Amino acid sequence: MSDEDRWERPRRRRWPFRGSFFEDFEEILKEMEELMGEGSREFPKALPKDLVRERVLPDGSKVKEWGPFVYGYSITVGPDGKPEVREFGNVKPRMELGKRRLDFTGEREPLVDVVETDGEIKVIVELPGVAKDDIRLQATEDSLAVSVDTPQRKYHKVINLPVLVDHRQARSSYKNGVLETILPKKEEKTKGEAIKID
Repeated sequence: MSDEDRWERPRRRRWPFRGSFFEDFEEILKEMEELMGEGSREFPKALPKDLVRERVLPDGSKVKEWGPFVYGYSITVGPDGKPEVREFGNVKPRMELGKRRLDFTGEREPLVDVVETDGEIKVIVELPGVAKDDIRLQATEDSLAVSVDTPQRKYHKVINLPVLVDHRQARSSYKNGVLETILPKKEEKTKGEAIKID
């Protein structure tokens, strides 16, 4: 029996049990198979060129390699007690005309954590496998942009800060793949005080 026959055979089988649970489950499996088939056809077309490589094996044959593909998210609780979800990686899920799609980029969004204290904002960015000299930082009073562009690693992320900062007083350090940037909060100018008229 060929591998193709093994793959096709379970798809034709009906569940021996009757009832909505098993029929629903079988329908879900069919939908998954259709999505996987469609995805395997569309996948190579959607990839940026720098995520597709060809490697020569010891026997002289060639194989295509794709990737790396990274997707994840982190959840933290903000100072207001509400959860904050941040995505990272180079795969972006989205909805288009009622169907799920994946966008791929050559640049990965690194894992980022933003911590707010009384007087400053601390931004922690994970950049594994990167040399300090390859990191580019650019700050404004309300954002911090981090980028790395080397043949081995490409990262890019613009981090929106929760408050205005004095970006000219920022300081940053990098150790063991972790970039830490501290930005003092901008002092708010007093708006004045109301004066009671007698």
